[in-house]
Amino acid sequence: MSVVPNEGLVLAIESSCDETAAAVVEGGRTVRSSVVSSQVDLHARFGGVVPEIASRAHLELIVPVVAEALARAGLATPDSGRRPPGLEAVAATVGPGLVGSLLVGVSMAKSLALSWGVPFVGVNHLEGHLYASLLEEPNLPTPAVVLLVSGGHTLLVRLDEPGHYRLLGGTVDDAAGEAFDKVARYLGLGYPGGPAVEAAARAGDPRAIAFPRPMWDEGLDCSFSGLKTAVVTHVRAHPEVRTEDVAASFQEAVVEVLVHKAMKAAQATGARSLCLAGGVAANGPLRERAAAAASAAGLRSYLPSRAMCTDNAAMIAAAGYARLRRDGPSALDAGAVPSLAFPGAA
Repeated sequence: MSVVPNEGLVLAIESSCDETAAAVVEGGRTVRSSVVSSQVDLHARFGGVVPEIASRAHLELIVPVVAEALARAGLATPDSGRRPPGLEAVAATVGPGLVGSLLVGVSMAKSLALSWGVPFVGVNHLEGHLYASLLEEPNLPTPAVVLLVSGGHTLLVRLDEPGHYRLLGGTVDDAAGEAFDKVARYLGLGYPGGPAVEAAARAGDPRAIAFPRPMWDEGLDCSFSGLKTAVVTHVRAHPEVRTEDVAASFQEAVVEVLVHKAMKAAQATGARSLCLAGGVAANGPLRERAAAAASAAGLRSYLPSRAMCTDNAAMIAAAGYARLRRDGPSALDAGAVPSLAFPGAA
């Protein structure tokens, strides 16, 4: 039997990687609070996320982060023992992500749902990124093509309406964000790689080096592993090359491929709008080029705020609210699924 909120409140927890986040969203649309505690400083010296460190940090942060989200929303804290008034469900990311990190958030959400007597809702992190856009632009013209680009995923999705998607393409190897991180680490630019490469590229020439545009004419899938290798090969062969030029040329190649594939998908599916989602969607050149390409093709473009591009729990609350309305609660014995696929993907 489905339990359907009546424009109620959903508390959500996001802990799939290196952000500990909690949020309260009303009616699937109105963000009452959103708290994100980043672990960037913990992982920076390693040049990437260390799973064991991430899960331990989540354990330390999860209770205060949830308490702050509830307090900002004007609700009781977890240690009060009382069900917050108007709370209809507790949602959490169940995958994909780092298994240790996921388990911290899932366990916390299940405990609260059980103690308060409300439904638990497991949410797909990738579906959450789609709802991040819908939170800010609920009237996005559909069908829409969503370019979802993050550290672990690069996907092209046709969105017909919330809950109804079709996966059009993805990466066959490294995700775009992963390539940014690896190139930044090789160039000594720091972590996280996306902002580091973008900052260095501002002083570089994007046409200085003719890096390849992988799989340019091969359907809607992408590949970035070879591009990363091309960067390493070029720098080894030309040690005198300016790091800024390498960063700018690499970023140009990634952006060109992503925008080209997104527009190809939009044309093939008769989309009315183009939307970006995921952490890499915060990249300035990608946002500018995607908006310009969409406008030239007569499409509406939507670029989420940078806060909604990166991992947050408000998007999980919005997706959880909608999933509860469609499918009802998740089982309390449902576990974390680190390799969870995009909804509807084969």
